[in-house]
Amino acid sequence: MNAELIVFVVYLAFMIGIGVFFFLRSKGGSEKSFFLGGRQMGPWVSALSAGASDMSAWVLMGLPASIYAAGLGQAWIAIGLAIGYTVSWLVQAPRLRRYTIAAKDSITIPQYLTNRFLSKSKALQIICAVIFLVAYTIYAASSIKACGTLFNTVLGIDATLAMYIAAVIIIGYTFLGGFSAVCWTDFFQGMLMLGALLIAPIFAMALIGGGQGAAASLEQLPEGYFNLFTNWKDVLSGLGWGLGYFGMPHIIVRFMSLRSNKDLKKSAKIGITWTLLILLFSVASGVIGHLFLGEIDDSSVVFITMVRKMFPALISGLLLSAILAAAMSTADSQLLASASAFASDVYKPIIRKDKASDKEMFWASRFVVLGIAVVAVLIASDPNSGTIMGLVENAWGVFGAAFGPVILLSLFWRRFNFQGAVAGILAGAIVDILWLAFLKGFGLYEIIPGFITGLIAAVAVSLLTKAPEKEVTDLFDQVAAAKDED
Repeated sequence: MNAELIVFVVYLAFMIGIGVFFFLRSKGGSEKSFFLGGRQMGPWVSALSAGASDMSAWVLMGLPASIYAAGLGQAWIAIGLAIGYTVSWLVQAPRLRRYTIAAKDSITIPQYLTNRFLSKSKALQIICAVIFLVAYTIYAASSIKACGTLFNTVLGIDATLAMYIAAVIIIGYTFLGGFSAVCWTDFFQGMLMLGALLIAPIFAMALIGGGQGAAASLEQLPEGYFNLFTNWKDVLSGLGWGLGYFGMPHIIVRFMSLRSNKDLKKSAKIGITWTLLILLFSVASGVIGHLFLGEIDDSSVVFITMVRKMFPALISGLLLSAILAAAMSTADSQLLASASAFASDVYKPIIRKDKASDKEMFWASRFVVLGIAVVAVLIASDPNSGTIMGLVENAWGVFGAAFGPVILLSLFWRRFNFQGAVAGILAGAIVDILWLAFLKGFGLYEIIPGFITGLIAAVAVSLLTKAPEKEVTDLFDQVAAAKDED
C-alpha cells in the first residue's frame, strides 16, 4: 500500500508540473491560447487527448464490471462508441476544423454556432452555456467520484477526502495551464491507460493459459455469458452511445485545435486506433477477469483486484494510476469546456459587453474553472448523487441529443438556419431530460429519442422559417469548396 501511495503521489506531482510549465509559458497569453492552445496542437497530442478526455474511469471500472457480471451482451456500448468515434474523426472533424476558422476563427462550439449564421443574437451562446454548465458539472462530478473510489479501494483513504485531493490536483493544472496543459496531461494519461489495459488482461490470460491462475473455467461461467445478442433495446441503446460524439464539445474541440488538415488526418488514424484498442481490451478485462478471479463480491473493482493480484506494489501502483488518469483526463477537459462556455460566451459578450481585455479573460476563465470544480466536488461527495456510470450516462445523453444533430446539420446542410439551430438544441435537450425522468423504465437510452427529436425539430423549423442570407450560404459554399490541404 505504501509503494502504491508513493507511485500515486509521484504521478500527481507530474501532472501539476505540466500545469506549472504551461503557466510559465503563457505570460502574455490570450483567450484563444487558454481555450484552444492557439490552434497549434500536433497530431499525437490531439489524438490521445481527444481519446483520454472521452474515456473516463468507466472504461477501467464500469465497462469491465458490466462484462464481468453480465457477459458480452453488455459490449454494445463499446461497439456503438467505436463506430461513433470513427465516423466523427473521418466525417465531422475535417469540416468542423475548416468551418470554425472561416466562421470568424471561433474558439468554442457556442461561438461557432453563432458565427456560422453570422448572427448578432446571443441566444445560441446563452442556451449553450447554460447546458454546458449544468451537464459538465455533473459530468465532472462523476470523474471526481471515481478518484475517490479508487483511493478508498486501494489505499483505504476516506472517499470524500480523496475526492477533495483529486479535485485540487485537477483544478491546479487546469487553472494554471489551460488547454495546452490539459492536452499534454491527457496525452500522458492516454498512454498510461492504453498500457494498463494492454498489460493486465494479457498477463492474466498468460497465467490462465499456463495453468497457474484460472479460478473459473469456461463451463463455470453463467449460461449465455458469450451471447452478444440479448434484446433489441440493449443493442439499440448501446449503439446509441455513438451518437454522443457528434455533440460532445470537450472532444470535438480537439479537432478545432489542430495545426493543419494534414495533422488532422494523421491524428485521426492515431485516435481511432487508440480508441479501438482501449474498448477491445476493456471488454477483454471483464471476460478474462471473470476467468482469472472467479466470483468476487464487487464487480466494479475487477480490474483493480486483477492487477493487485498479479503484480508487485510498484507496478500495480503504476497500472492503477491509469484509473486516476482516466478520471482526471475527462474532468479537466470538462472543466475547461464549461469555463470557456461561460467566460467566452456569457461573461465577455453579455456581462462585459465585449470590453474585457485578453488578460481579464485569461483570469476570468481560471476563476470559472475554480467555481465549477467546487460545485462538482459537492455533487460527487453527496452519497445520493448516483453511480459513476449513471452520472456519465446522463451527461453524455444531454450533450449528444442537444448538440449532435445541430452540429452535423450546420456542417453539411446549406439551408440550415439560426432558428432551426435554436429549436434543435432545445428540443433535443428537453426530450432527453423528459425521457430520463419519466420513461427510463422502458429500457431505451434517452439519447436516441432526444437525438431524433432534435434532428426533426432543427430541420422542420429551418424549412418553416426564412432561408439563410446570401452571406451565410456563401460562407457555407466557401468551406464546402475548400481543399483538404492547408
